[in-house]
Amino acid sequence: MISHIDHIVLTVRDIETAVDFYQRALKLEAVTFGNGRRALRFGNQKINLQLLGQETRNHAAIGGGDLCLISRLPLTEVVEHLKGEGIAIIEGPVTRSGAMGPITSVYFNDPDGNLIEVATYSF
Repeated sequence: MISHIDHIVLTVRDIETAVDFYQRALKLEAVTFGNGRRALRFGNQKINLQLLGQETRNHAAIGGGDLCLISRLPLTEVVEHLKGEGIAIIEGPVTRSGAMGPITSVYFNDPDGNLIEVATYSF
């Protein structure tokens, strides 16, 4: 029935601070859609950004996000890039279980406390 994730939504304190962080940290492409809404695109997916209270149909909380992104670069290069951007790694590299098998991951927080995992598969 379901083929893939189209987008996820993160609740943040300041949209442009989040846009800047994700562009620097993960080299995501900033886009504007709808009535001036902001998002970050990568591949065929995107992360939409919202302020607390902007969406009344969910129970959003600032910093309540926890997501895993797969890198096409080796994890050593990801770690080097994050450190160069002054982003503290809070755990990793560690072995975890991904959707298609074992992954090696590093974890860090965005400016709002959302937990971001960047991982690679070994195959």
